[in-house]
Amino acid sequence: MKQIITILIVLLLSAPNGLLAADAPTKRPNIVYIFADDWGWGDLSCHGNTWLKTPNLDRLAREGTDFQQFNVLNPVCSPSRTAVLTGHYPARYSVHQHFAAPVQNHERGMPDWLDPKAPTLPRFLKQAGYSTAHFGKWHLTNAQTQGAPKPDAYGYDEYEVFNGGAGWPAADLHATATNAAAFINKNKDKPFFINVWIHESHTPHVPTKASMEKWKHLDEKKQVYAAVITDGDNDVGTILDALKVAGVEDNTIVMFSSDNGPEWTAMKQGPKKSDPDAKVTGFDTYYSVGETGGLRGRKRSVFEGGVRVPFIVRWPGTTPAGVKNNSTNFTAVDLLPTLCAAAEVKLPEYYKGDGENLLAAFKGKELMRTRPVFWEWQGTKTEPDYWPRLVVREGDWKLFLTEDGKRSELYRIPNDRAETLNVTKDHPEIVSRLTKLALDWKTTLPKKPNPDCLTTVLDPVKPSQPKKGANNPPVSPEEKAKTFDRWDTNRDGVLTLAEYLAGQKPNDLLEARFKNLDKNADGKLTKEEFVGKISK
Repeated sequence: MKQIITILIVLLLSAPNGLLAADAPTKRPNIVYIFADDWGWGDLSCHGNTWLKTPNLDRLAREGTDFQQFNVLNPVCSPSRTAVLTGHYPARYSVHQHFAAPVQNHERGMPDWLDPKAPTLPRFLKQAGYSTAHFGKWHLTNAQTQGAPKPDAYGYDEYEVFNGGAGWPAADLHATATNAAAFINKNKDKPFFINVWIHESHTPHVPTKASMEKWKHLDEKKQVYAAVITDGDNDVGTILDALKVAGVEDNTIVMFSSDNGPEWTAMKQGPKKSDPDAKVTGFDTYYSVGETGGLRGRKRSVFEGGVRVPFIVRWPGTTPAGVKNNSTNFTAVDLLPTLCAAAEVKLPEYYKGDGENLLAAFKGKELMRTRPVFWEWQGTKTEPDYWPRLVVREGDWKLFLTEDGKRSELYRIPNDRAETLNVTKDHPEIVSRLTKLALDWKTTLPKKPNPDCLTTVLDPVKPSQPKKGANNPPVSPEEKAKTFDRWDTNRDGVLTLAEYLAGQKPNDLLEARFKNLDKNADGKLTKEEFVGKISK
């Protein structure tokens, strides 16, 4: 017996290390996603900027991989964030632009919040045993929207946010990184996932005094912008330091990116800008002098300057250090499947995402995606670079289209990263094929938002006629009661659907809202159903 035991011990000790490692349980990586706001591709010193200094981001790039062709899937906030969270194109949830007040959402054919039943990255990770948190900006609803689900409905254990729903406490936007650091320390002994969605460099610009002092030698516009970039870069440093102190930096994936390109610069200086969602006041877009690194377009444009943003990934021992990946067209919808693969989380059969698992790119392989990428834009088209409504990229080819597909421009990326050489006439067969791809994709999108994601508290004030007073607070029950009386034209104490529709600007979502308000489904609204509780 002793001889048998001795032989077994010898065999185990002499076994190849790879076999023992394969048999041993692997430690799943922590995941931290630092998501900036309106931070341009050219707003990093490691991307060639000569007057903005980003030492912590430069360090992240030295220690990780800088993906040069990363795209978000919309050139403004809310839809861009929807794609990150769900791995789906935001148009699949009718999230076409940023979440605004309910009346504006109606006019845009949008819901009032992201569907909480949507599959989300934090929910998948939480179900697999991760601790999950969201700190910083939310904007998957609006501060004038009542009844919106809070972040815990999307899979978060903890959260401290600004740009949330009506009545939500607004977190200090300068405390985003420190809140995340505290969560890291508290959860260092188990796998965690954190969204760190910082305010910088969105307006209003609210730079710290220390950062303003640091850049006082610059002209006023650059001073303000350099200061907020420094504040954002300092947040990155706070996160990196917290991971090191907690002893988990070697087992943590850290990513930095932005929701869209830099804001357009106003020609004239305006008064201090107030943001009722974040409850702050600061400098306006006159000071928004961010850079695209030579890319065409900016925020609100689906050209590269609006949708190509920084994407730096550090995963010690896995992601090659100091490398620039110039060929992989990584996109926001690829994050969910890629990060779930990194965390060894198997996606459920029902999940049909729009992205690809590009984990091999994290590990150093420059690869081409196998699926085309689509953009849909329903925002303003007043500026020259705002006109495209549909965009498709397949391989190196990127085609821009009007809604009906009659106008088009074709560019070859990355050969023409600035999108200056329209080669539509040279490649009619490519234009024809990609046009069909885009128009066919459009037919898969919903015509209307999910009625379950519409508030039953509709602000009757039109956006073009804002109420006087600070920050346009939500309409009070007393004001809604007056609206009810005004719309009740026959004075019978109830609103019919016809009266409800007659009181507002025509919109195909109003009937769904009427049904949501009609709690007893009798086809009429009582004042209590319309208003809710009125304080006595």
